[in-house]
Amino acid sequence: MRSKLFVPGARPELFAKALAGGADALSFDLEDSVIESRKAEARGRVGDLLRTGSAAGSTKLLIVRCNAPDSGHYLADLEAVLSPALGLLNLPKIESAAQLRAAVAPLAALEERLGLHVPVRVLVNIETPAGLRQAAEIASADPRVAGLQLGLGDLFEPHGIDRHSFSNVHAAQFALRMAAAEAGVFAIDSAYGVIDDPTGFEAEARSAHALGFLGKSCIHPSQVPLAHAVFAASEAELAFARRVVAAARAAEDAGHGAVSVDGRMIDLPYLRRAQALLAAGPAQ
Repeated sequence: MRSKLFVPGARPELFAKALAGGADALSFDLEDSVIESRKAEARGRVGDLLRTGSAAGSTKLLIVRCNAPDSGHYLADLEAVLSPALGLLNLPKIESAAQLRAAVAPLAALEERLGLHVPVRVLVNIETPAGLRQAAEIASADPRVAGLQLGLGDLFEPHGIDRHSFSNVHAAQFALRMAAAEAGVFAIDSAYGVIDDPTGFEAEARSAHALGFLGKSCIHPSQVPLAHAVFAASEAELAFARRVVAAARAAEDAGHGAVSVDGRMIDLPYLRRAQALLAAGPAQ
């Protein structure tokens, strides 16, 4: 998931174009991009889309950012969008492990009632100081949590934190990435709100990539190729990953516990990193 493109849930005219576009993942938004008077319409539009053949047959990861659990829209959002095509449910405004557990509590009963046999995984937004401080506990609170997503706009703006400062951005990225690493889940970088500033987008993306983030959120299709260029593995990295996986397999078959590749001792973290690179593949 090098790129995750937000698609407003109240803009159905954009759905087909997004499905045909280049983003690895699409995040249909029922929260910030939808005004209060159109919330019901948006959830209906997105729910209908997820039950189409286009969604079922898509190779993209389909995500829905629902409204916050205390918004008054949450349960209706779940009713509308839970379906086999839904890849991840994106939960906003989560600030504690207890809040996360309360948010996922209705899912099992609803899945049973709807006849869904695969539990939906969740991507948790970390976008407040309290959420960032407790991010590792949040990510570890339930096995449904697949990843953490950084929300720098909500995290910085209310507190006067300068997003143009690289040290500020890096500090938040590092804190979230360490929390994700502790919990054993992936991390996705924040959206960048200035469409006509590719330099700023790429700078944040490069910082996230260096920290091991899986990819970056995008608010416009023009940002998707920028994310792919930053997060794609090079052919040299992929070739090394293939050698690591092959060597580890050969060592296991021979009953050996240690393996060396290109003069480097390879342990489980190296193997997992190699497997993740090969699963993502090269730039497309």
